[in-house]
Amino acid sequence: MHVQAYLTFNGRCDEALAFYQQAIGAKVGMLMRNKDAPPGSGCDGLDEVWLNKVMHCDFTVGDSQLMGSDGMPGSPPQAMSGCTLSIATSDLEQGRRMFDALADGGNVQMPYQQTFWARGFGMLTDRFGINWMVNCE
Repeated sequence: MHVQAYLTFNGRCDEALAFYQQAIGAKVGMLMRNKDAPPGSGCDGLDEVWLNKVMHCDFTVGDSQLMGSDGMPGSPPQAMSGCTLSIATSDLEQGRRMFDALADGGNVQMPYQQTFWARGFGMLTDRFGINWMVNCE
């Protein structure tokens, strides 16, 4: 059994995937667009813009798999609350680079710094509304 996070990007999934590839080395696996869905699957009647949006994708960061989509028009996701994705690294400078990259265009709650439990730790919300912690013990 696996528990995996499913992220909804409110029409910005392609942009988010490109950002995560650059920022934290994400690798995109499967990607399906709404236009690829068979008739009768709920995508009938979508306008051209939403037909080209991501229905479902998976991507990996290190050894972890995440999933995501653009969501559906008229159903924006609620702000991410009560959940944070955490990246653990053993390389202090790699942690700093990932933190800084994820923070670009986002909101830092705690700068990447030494703490009593870690050589480097920081918390932020990225430009897509996803909460992150970067931790280097």
